[in-house]
Amino acid sequence: MATSGKVIRCRAAVAWAVGKPLSVEEVEVAPPKAGEVRIKIVATSICRSDDHVVEGCIPNVDFPVIPGHEGAGIVESIGEGVTSVKPGDRVIPLCVPECGECIFCLNPEANYCLKSHFVEPQNLMPDKTSRFTCKGKQIHHFLWISTFAEYTVTPECAVTKIDSAAPLDKVCLLGCGFSTGYGAAINTAKVKPGSTCAVFGLGGVGLSVVMGCKAAGASRIIAIDINKDKFAKAKELGATDCINPQDFKKPIQEVVTEMTGHGVDYSFEVIGRVDTMYSHRAALLKDTTVGGRAEGPAQQTTSLLTQHLTAWVQTKNSPTLVPLPALPCPAKTQEDASPEKTLLAIKGFSQTRPMQCTPSTQSHGAGGAKP
Repeated sequence: MATSGKVIRCRAAVAWAVGKPLSVEEVEVAPPKAGEVRIKIVATSICRSDDHVVEGCIPNVDFPVIPGHEGAGIVESIGEGVTSVKPGDRVIPLCVPECGECIFCLNPEANYCLKSHFVEPQNLMPDKTSRFTCKGKQIHHFLWISTFAEYTVTPECAVTKIDSAAPLDKVCLLGCGFSTGYGAAINTAKVKPGSTCAVFGLGGVGLSVVMGCKAAGASRIIAIDINKDKFAKAKELGATDCINPQDFKKPIQEVVTEMTGHGVDYSFEVIGRVDTMYSHRAALLKDTTVGGRAEGPAQQTTSLLTQHLTAWVQTKNSPTLVPLPALPCPAKTQEDASPEKTLLAIKGFSQTRPMQCTPSTQSHGAGGAKP
């Protein structure tokens, strides 16, 4: 491409400081170095975690920073030694990288690469420099991928090639939200055919849990949210029952128990609140599964937060990642990389639902909060 090897000037939504609104700026994006990929971002969705970044609720994030971690785009250029993608490929940046070499990447039961943000901050590229500058200042990366920019640079281990026919404005959700929810049902909880499930929270991740439970063959999926406007979409995606806790005088876990006669086999809390965590746990049968946490003999301790991209475990670099026709698009998406649309969406998003975290909290906050 004509821009290969050159600095690209483009727009990006920059968070200059904690608590300050995003500002659409012209930034310079340097060419990729060895082992790196520069991507033209075509679409990005807004995750609650991006709002958490702006509010300072996610640890080990340096400012100024370009947020965004649910994107899809086209490879513009590659650095020396990159072999898995080439210019023109459609790709999804990965907020959980996969080096393919560490002990976790080589373990089929694990998906947290040792290069992930939970091991070492990803505010700078692996060589400890940034590819972004603005007004003469260095701008930090977020999770190495910073999808709130028209162009971004990532390490090769943080990008995966997808089918050339995949609709980028929908598959951008595979970068985090869809995979988190769908993978929690399929890979973590391993929902069994004929089982009963409760899903607390019907945001983007919660709806993806519903889809996962349906795909796994659950016979009854009880969707729970205080926003009735979400019920039609939940039923379209597989929910058999939709209930609003505000319609009952008794605790919602008692309502679920009465509906099933005994409680559900699997329960997923996709909101991030203490009260709903208690309710979803109390709605269970004994010795069954709590949103990815096995309460019986298996004693597997995981959670939705620690299951980002679980749907990718056996599909990375596969031409067909998931059945696309059934993929919803519950989030606001950014068509043709318009940072203004992203900024307006985030502002409206933040004003609609107050923050539920503290600086030490790391919560996906998806149910009812995923745009």
